[in-house]
Amino acid sequence: MPKRQQMTIDDLWQLQRLGPPSVSPDGAQVVCALASFSMDENKSDSALWLLSTLGGAPRRLTHCGEKDGQPRFSPDGHLVGFVAQREQQGHKDEAPQFYVIPVDGGEAQRVGDVATGIDAFRWCPDGRHIVFVSWVWPALKGEKAQAKAMKAFKARKETGIATSEGQYRHWDHFLPVGRVPHLLRMNLQTGKVRDLFEGTRYSLAWTEPDANSFDISPDGKRIVFAFDPAPEQRIDGRLALAELDLKRGRIDTIAQDLGWDFGAPRYSPDGRQVAFIASHQALRHTMPGQLALVRPGEPVEVVSAEWDHAVAAPLQWEDDGQAVLLAAEQHGQRHLWRFDLADRRAEVVVRGGTVQSFDKAAGTLVTVADAADHPAQCHAHLPGAAPRRIESFNDPVMARLALGHHEVIRITGALGDPVQVWLFFPPGFDKRKQYPLLQVIHGGPHTAVGDNWHYRWNNRLLAAGGATGGACGQVVAVVNYHGSSGFGQAFLDSITHRWGQLELQDIEAATTELLQRPYIDPKRVYAAGGSYGGYMVAWMNAHVPAGRYAAYVCHAGCFDWTAMFADDAWAWHAKELGGWYWDDLARVQAQSPHAFAATMHTPTLVIHGARDYRVPDAQGLAYYNTLKAREVDARLLWFPDENHWILKPRNSQLWYSEFFGWLERHGSAPGRDGRRRKSGR
Repeated sequence: MPKRQQMTIDDLWQLQRLGPPSVSPDGAQVVCALASFSMDENKSDSALWLLSTLGGAPRRLTHCGEKDGQPRFSPDGHLVGFVAQREQQGHKDEAPQFYVIPVDGGEAQRVGDVATGIDAFRWCPDGRHIVFVSWVWPALKGEKAQAKAMKAFKARKETGIATSEGQYRHWDHFLPVGRVPHLLRMNLQTGKVRDLFEGTRYSLAWTEPDANSFDISPDGKRIVFAFDPAPEQRIDGRLALAELDLKRGRIDTIAQDLGWDFGAPRYSPDGRQVAFIASHQALRHTMPGQLALVRPGEPVEVVSAEWDHAVAAPLQWEDDGQAVLLAAEQHGQRHLWRFDLADRRAEVVVRGGTVQSFDKAAGTLVTVADAADHPAQCHAHLPGAAPRRIESFNDPVMARLALGHHEVIRITGALGDPVQVWLFFPPGFDKRKQYPLLQVIHGGPHTAVGDNWHYRWNNRLLAAGGATGGACGQVVAVVNYHGSSGFGQAFLDSITHRWGQLELQDIEAATTELLQRPYIDPKRVYAAGGSYGGYMVAWMNAHVPAGRYAAYVCHAGCFDWTAMFADDAWAWHAKELGGWYWDDLARVQAQSPHAFAATMHTPTLVIHGARDYRVPDAQGLAYYNTLKAREVDARLLWFPDENHWILKPRNSQLWYSEFFGWLERHGSAPGRDGRRRKSGR
């Protein structure tokens, strides 16, 4: 048997990535998108694949597109609909369009031509129509007017963006100027399109309006959707639910409360009630999403109020209407749960790892889930049978890789609370030798990391210790500090209005605990983090004595909370920090790393992307400039074409190379025998 090799960055990018599954109406087949990446071409392609829940080899369904995605079986199971931007018969799509392809084979055919493009869709129960999301000019009527406006918009010579909206950009893009996301209905026989919101004040929420934003009733006569009832769209909007009667064109609000945020609606199998996710924002801005029900004309009923978990979209009813399937985190994992509506109790149906997505039809449940030991895999769960994996896309790559083991420990952290720590060890770990310790601090802060496979911060690759292989490796510690999700609402909310304090105590407690282990070299201790983790690294540089950590890596981290008002989520600042900077500057600065710059001494690699609107790149540049002004050893890696994440293969390769190079420069490059090597530079 060939000897397994240490993971490299090239191995990571050879892995293919599975998208959400769609199960055929008879439960026999699954369609999903599979993304592949080319380091040479520095891009990704995605194609649709058919998988059998009963066994048999996967079959590639589409071949000609580059970005085929969002596949869904038609109600009769004969077709797969999907969204793509292709070239067909000499015509290249200028925006994503709707395509169908027969399950039995053939090539995909575009249906209609929507000038404003298609963002997401759902099949109507009759199989002859779809309802889709598109950003349109709300004052214009008809397809021709929209197409004319789009043509003029693309032909404009001006590049400036003028707006009076408080919500005008999101993550890495500006929201379409003058357009709003509407629901439209397409006749698949004629390709004709009707704007269902035309002439009304309604639109979907502006941030990420997708197929979870609406649902179609089982009889096809009504559509329920989430919308912001405020006159101006709010970043921290509290959405309501409305129902559209397709025959009469009437829209009625069925769930609205100024203190609550509602979303992800799904009709019950009999169409008489709607399940959705509700968050009591007036009680606390960190309140979790809870499972709720409403019947039109009746009050909202929150059914999971006593269950201390955050419910995530999408929701899916069981066929008998007695329970709802949903995903929720618990202790560094993400399970699939069945929530029984009668007794209001939840039970785990599929245990994580991390259940990324799922679908169920005809009694067949299909999940896509990853774990600390492997990238996403697809399993079929048939009644009375053991789970069956129905693909093996990444097995050839994984079979040749040597992955170290991992452990989960608990330490005593801030407030005397138990705090979970995930430890990842390098391949061939030998407890008789000494290794560097790398604290990887997760972002959020209200997220958690552990039993998952991360491509941008891959703990297996970080533990291996080198972008190209050959290093002895290091021990990676990931602390689910106070504020992390999946450990109850009290634990998550504990850091509100005092960011940096409890989290630092937890991280430091973990470092102290691990330094007691003889295999950790106290001279080679490092900390790195992205987003909120980057903020924590900057915070640590100011609050941890110099010499405790040999070097830091700060990716997309906040440095100055007053200047952070340029971000796309500024409306949340006062809720998280306890006040606006103009009302309580002292309180804001007490949680801002820049206010403590005089005590920063530890060498730091600062990484940022110019298209990051969540943490604008001026934050990273200001941090780097501050370190340089203070004559602290620092290095800057800046990407003009990346956002909050590093998504392009070559840029990811550079990211990991600079990351490992920085640690090596500060003494983390042992030889194969595990002995410490002098940095030499």
